[in-house]
Amino acid sequence: MQTTKYLIVGAGMTGDMAAKGIREHDSDGSLTMIGADPHPPYKRPLLTKGLWQGAPEEKVWRELAEGVELVTGCRIVSLDLAAHTATDDAGEEYQWEKLLLATGAKPREIPGAEGVIWYRTLDDYRRLREIAPEGSHVVVIGGGFIGSEIAAGLVNNGRRVTMLFPDPGIGFRLFPLGLSQFVADYYREKGVDVRTEELVASASGNQVETESGLTLDADAVVAGLGVIPDTELAESVGLETADGIVVDEYGRVPSHDDVFAAGDVARFPVRALGTTMRVEHEDHANMHGKAVGANMAGAGVPYDHLPFFYSDLFDLGYEAVGQVDSRLEVVEDWQEPCRKGVVTYVEDGKPRGVLLWNVWDKIDDARDLLRAGEGALAV
Repeated sequence: MQTTKYLIVGAGMTGDMAAKGIREHDSDGSLTMIGADPHPPYKRPLLTKGLWQGAPEEKVWRELAEGVELVTGCRIVSLDLAAHTATDDAGEEYQWEKLLLATGAKPREIPGAEGVIWYRTLDDYRRLREIAPEGSHVVVIGGGFIGSEIAAGLVNNGRRVTMLFPDPGIGFRLFPLGLSQFVADYYREKGVDVRTEELVASASGNQVETESGLTLDADAVVAGLGVIPDTELAESVGLETADGIVVDEYGRVPSHDDVFAAGDVARFPVRALGTTMRVEHEDHANMHGKAVGANMAGAGVPYDHLPFFYSDLFDLGYEAVGQVDSRLEVVEDWQEPCRKGVVTYVEDGKPRGVLLWNVWDKIDDARDLLRAGEGALAV
């Protein structure tokens, strides 16, 4: 049995930052980080952004904190919270004093769709590059965050892309309807064959059939259908989950002083909005990971950060913070319609989220607005 003061389950961005947060408050405590991915921690956003914009692959790697024992290609399969032990899929047992669950999320899949790349990891990126060289035809299933970014990256690198999804426009769950439809038309202008309101009936690595009767042959099929928080381990030991592992403002799991969760998998309180959220983006992974790691080592500082996220869609780009949900009422202020402006998302008369569309350096203003709980942001 191996013994460690801190055991981090998950070796992604969150786990990496948690280790760094721990080290800022405990330079000597033994620290073990275990990840199912065969690679050491890397910058996941580059898989749909920078690597398709000319960045070399070595840019993805992150520098580990001092004194971390990293175990890759290994999955923790069972926990005993009373005994403070964890067992991996090779039968190795670890005894810990403090435990962090940074298990992240798993991509949604279409049952029976063998050969489709459920785009999430560095190996998915490498596989897509290998099987879809310049000039090849790629079908992208999904019109959300991942689907829109990978479609743009592929077209910019000389691939032919057909994009299909059940919504009336790209980013429909985030953007107001008019903006969502504008983005779909913009993608068509950029050379993407966008098929809206199409449901997949069946899919494989080289063909997609839709419920409307459309058949698309392809050199590769890649899907970005969102993710599901990986709560299986937490559920197996009775931890509270609600679309994520429930934690307090310190990242601690209720009723367990020595068990924490952070990043994609954690549902955390957002004081500024008077609610709880689960956030899947880079800023939260880094900030929450570091804050919770620090609290594991005794910092005792509540996480009060309002994380933002961002995307690049060909020549369009945005930053957003808070609850950016197209089901909410919106207040739109456009300097140029669908090209440059601010969308404020409102619920019960209060601002809940802000979308900055080709508007930059206003994230802090957006955060101030949400914390104040009144008004709407202007361009």
